[in-house]
Amino acid sequence: MEYTAYKQHKEQHFAAPDFIRDIVIGMSDGLTVPFALAAGLSGAVSGTNVVVIAGLAEIAAGSIAMGLGGYLAARTDQEHYANELERERREVSEVPDKEKEEVADVLRSWGLGDTDVNSAVEAISKDPEKWVDFMMKHELGLEEPEPKRARNSSLTIGLSYIIGGLIPLSPYIFIHNAFSALLISVIATLVALFIFGYIKGRFTGSKPFKSAWQTTLVGGLAAGIAFLVAKWIS
Repeated sequence: MEYTAYKQHKEQHFAAPDFIRDIVIGMSDGLTVPFALAAGLSGAVSGTNVVVIAGLAEIAAGSIAMGLGGYLAARTDQEHYANELERERREVSEVPDKEKEEVADVLRSWGLGDTDVNSAVEAISKDPEKWVDFMMKHELGLEEPEPKRARNSSLTIGLSYIIGGLIPLSPYIFIHNAFSALLISVIATLVALFIFGYIKGRFTGSKPFKSAWQTTLVGGLAAGIAFLVAKWIS
């Protein structure tokens, strides 16, 4: 009976948190910043041509800036991991007794007794690569970044920003009255935030509707504040 229950139990873990994080970063900024710019300009002009041109320019510049930021952040993570890896390899070679004691400290924190700790330390330290890997993961809490992480992060954030930015800007492309376009843009932005939050909740394992309302509230508040600032400046 227990074996059958075990076979039926399937653990489901989300395997791409960095990918979702990049989408969240790009999409949330893409939905709020171009919306604030377009909304602020719509109060100063009667037509929508200026709004569309300025909005497209902002989306282009914003997507490049956000993508570059994601690339540099990922490169920093990779360089930090490489530096720490080299340091751990050097310490394992030069001060093995100290490194063994650090392994023992980690194992003791897991609740292992001295006898088990000693045997585990000897087993781990027999293979230098596994030893270093153990120290990287359990002493420093570092996981090796994906080799293409920097490129993928920049593209994901940049494209997400473009998609997010086109949603509040698109009404100004098809509607030539600035005030009417603003109303549609507000509705489209709030609906997009809700749908985006729901999908994010489904992928990350949180409650989808809770995530949807939180994303709508936070994103709407951020867009509203940004709109007031843009309106005040214009």
